[in-house]
Amino acid sequence: MIKRESYMGRIRPFIDTDVVKILTGLRRSGKSVMLTLIQDELRDRGVPEGSIISLNFEDLRLAHLLTATALHDEILRRSEKMETKVYLFFDEIQEVEEWQRAVNSLRIVLDCDIYLTGSNAKLLSGELATYLAGRYVEFVIYPFSFGEFLESYRGIEPDAPLPLCFQRYIALGGMPYLSNVRYREEPVKQYLTDLFSTIQLKDIVARYNVRDVDLLFRIIAYVMANVGTTFSATSLAKYFKSEGRSVATETILNYIQFCCDAYLLYRVKREDLKGKEILSTNEKYYIADHGIRAALFGDEQASINLVLENIVYMELLRRGYLVTVGRVAEREVDFVAKRRGKMLYVQVAYLLASQSTIEREFTPLEQIRDNYPKYVVSMDEFDMGRSGIKHRNIRDFLLLDEWE
Repeated sequence: MIKRESYMGRIRPFIDTDVVKILTGLRRSGKSVMLTLIQDELRDRGVPEGSIISLNFEDLRLAHLLTATALHDEILRRSEKMETKVYLFFDEIQEVEEWQRAVNSLRIVLDCDIYLTGSNAKLLSGELATYLAGRYVEFVIYPFSFGEFLESYRGIEPDAPLPLCFQRYIALGGMPYLSNVRYREEPVKQYLTDLFSTIQLKDIVARYNVRDVDLLFRIIAYVMANVGTTFSATSLAKYFKSEGRSVATETILNYIQFCCDAYLLYRVKREDLKGKEILSTNEKYYIADHGIRAALFGDEQASINLVLENIVYMELLRRGYLVTVGRVAEREVDFVAKRRGKMLYVQVAYLLASQSTIEREFTPLEQIRDNYPKYVVSMDEFDMGRSGIKHRNIRDFLLLDEWE
């Protein structure tokens, strides 16, 4: 089991505190495993097994606990004779109706430490969220980074060279379960295709009562096929109209928002770096796991530049950056990343194979007059850095502990 220390390092300071720890993210991205890792840590600290209560609400045997009152009463019953602190682990908590009421009350009446997972960004929105306002911390769990994939893949193929490992990561993505089928292509493709169907049906169609499933799939397919390119709902509506299908722009945007709420897609806004303002049009979208895209479309080599962009964007998110697309005059900076008052600029290319490509990637960064780190990353093996702008092979960039 990959220990996922990048997440454990952030969660560990909150263990044994009274704030509720909430782990969110894409279905099957490893949230349940994180709960197991936290429980292992508690056992290592000497917490008795009997003090840990762990429930997964997708288990049909717990169907009688899917209301706030039923869950609350069951936990009080189980903890009645416990003389030590109680550690509560609730997996897929969104299945419990008005779960916030139960969790907040348990915080008050029990000496407890609470951990939750959920697969929807709306988990903490709406009226019920007021019960936990200021009393929780949220951690988004993403599919494997390249570093985590490397550790997992070399557990199966210990002698695999780094370039081969990266090619496998490009082709297969980073969903943690893939190690169980030993990263074999056909089982991986089947698993990822089925996973996409589950996300679409359970986390989008069922949750939001989507009636036109075919339209939903076509919109998702369009966005996935065009990750990293500027998106216009109006243009997509016109395309549907040309096919004799009338679809409101608002419907398109709603369906995409449902996908974002399910952590399947991520919206990236554009920023004018001179005026320091967020632009309201032509945002971009990226997918949580590029392997899902490859399983559905199989064109990762044909659109390698976009796939590499997707990989870098998700790595920036994993490391806690707030990311926008930058605009400098008429040129674009792929990623402007902000974290704790500092910034980082990143351009992504497949290969710097011509002078025009080199100029396209370096010139926008050269026009930014500040001293924050600026990177061009590509598959090239030789350093082409210039004017204080660093050039790194994308594999090496993804494996760096810090970007300076």
